[in-house]
Amino acid sequence: MESTLERISVNVPSADIMFFRYLANKMGWEVNTRQNLWDEFIKTSPKDVELSDEEIMAEVRAVRYGEASADY
Repeated sequence: MESTLERISVNVPSADIMFFRYLANKMGWEVNTRQNLWDEFIKTSPKDVELSDEEIMAEVRAVRYGEASADY
């Protein structure tokens, strides 16, 4: 039976982490910490992006303030 995976976030006390990982492993689930997710994002992100500081700030302003950004 194939099922759809759903990503959730669970807060677990530090003292119970090993037990939670044990249970997840028994169920065949994958457990990722926030740090693991950040590390994976950084590892797979482009390393040589050619953007100027002005282009970056234009995008930041567009997202923050809804200003139209120029196409570079």
